Amino acid sequence: MLNLTTTYLGHTYQFSSLKSLLAKANEEKSGDRLAGIGAESVQERIAAKEILSELTLQDIRNHPLLSQEEDEVSRIIESEVNEKIYSSIQNWSVAELREYILATETSGEDLKRISRGMNSEMIAAVGKIMSNLDLIHAANKLEVQTKCNTTIGQKGVLSSRLQPNHPTDNVDGMIASLKEGLSYGIGDAVIGINPVEESVESVKRLLHATHDFIEEWKIPTQNCVLAHVTAQMKAIQQGAPADMIFQSIAGTETANRSFGIDAKLLEEANELAKVEGTGTGPQRLYFETGQGSELSAEAHHGIDQMTLESRNYGFARYYDPFIVNTVVGFIGPEYLYNNKQVIRAGLEDHFMGKMHLIPMGVDICYTNHTKADQNDIEDLGVLLTTSGVNFIIATPMGDDCMLNYQSMSFHDVATLRQTFNKRPSPLFEEWLEKMEIVRNGELTQLAGDPTIFTR
Repeated sequence: MLNLTTTYLGHTYQFSSLKSLLAKANEEKSGDRLAGIGAESVQERIAAKEILSELTLQDIRNHPLLSQEEDEVSRIIESEVNEKIYSSIQNWSVAELREYILATETSGEDLKRISRGMNSEMIAAVGKIMSNLDLIHAANKLEVQTKCNTTIGQKGVLSSRLQPNHPTDNVDGMIASLKEGLSYGIGDAVIGINPVEESVESVKRLLHATHDFIEEWKIPTQNCVLAHVTAQMKAIQQGAPADMIFQSIAGTETANRSFGIDAKLLEEANELAKVEGTGTGPQRLYFETGQGSELSAEAHHGIDQMTLESRNYGFARYYDPFIVNTVVGFIGPEYLYNNKQVIRAGLEDHFMGKMHLIPMGVDICYTNHTKADQNDIEDLGVLLTTSGVNFIIATPMGDDCMLNYQSMSFHDVATLRQTFNKRPSPLFEEWLEKMEIVRNGELTQLAGDPTIFTR
């Protein structure tokens, strides 16, 4: 039996289960309150954190939140645990795990080793007793490199997804936006379009347009159209040139079913990308996540949104993706109410992703009814850059004209690189130098001028 009782400031707090304890130890999130599982007071949250810090990793593993018998995400996460490494750390308390992660003598390679012996709930648990600075410091230790057509994730590299969406999927409008983004040095992680229409014909048209532009200008990057995985698969089978296959994923089997996917379908997609896709690999999948999706699908099983997000990354790890990003702040204030919650969630997600050895990126964003503004997401951009985030999503002027939300702009990413001495991925930077957009790591006078692609 777990000891889930403590006395704090003369009041005794007792929690009914590990599931309840993890939820109440979470930093305040409006989604947890909406689900009726969050802490009722700061004092209750502190008491929950205290108890959680004293539990061992074995305690957490021996009390699953969602059994393998009823959930394939749980089965996949458990199948990935390295039993030999787990046996060497199973008696560590969550507090001892935190101390090990943050210790000066603990390297990124040390963290990679122990991560293979941990499940997603353990990683979420330690994140809950970390401060924002803890999350930044820990994540920055980890370098996770992946390769599709090009390699990203190197230390000192800040990559970006160029998101040239258009409200009618107009190819000319998309290409105009694409040219502007490239002229700021954006797009080394992927040129990724969210289509308005998810028909196979629309996906094929956008894939051909981006592929042809990449080929014409010999750009070392990857293309992707973020339609449902089945539409992309059909497009590829009909000859469309896709370097990667994309899909949104969730932390429970029932939530994934609400997305129209399961583990078997993703395996089929991965195999199709290897056989018929245009990416050279070895990684060819792109996953997107975000705290609150399981709650919005009524598929959270009483588990808090941070722990569910960690399970996303355990599920993603199984497929060895090229990139993963959390769309932090996109769902809205029902799940992340204000700037403080959005910033905290972004740092949590990045840390948890990296601890799963995921090539982690973030769409630093907010919807217009959230209590946040552009300064807030610029702040988060700074914090994630210092955390060593693999990539950031960028849109024209930070305003996506199709999805109607606010994100980072092309020039924001360029400014973060300049301020923190970060570079694009090596092959992409060589191309930028050849195009005279960059010289000696700095943007030239041509930066921001899309007409360089019409000369």
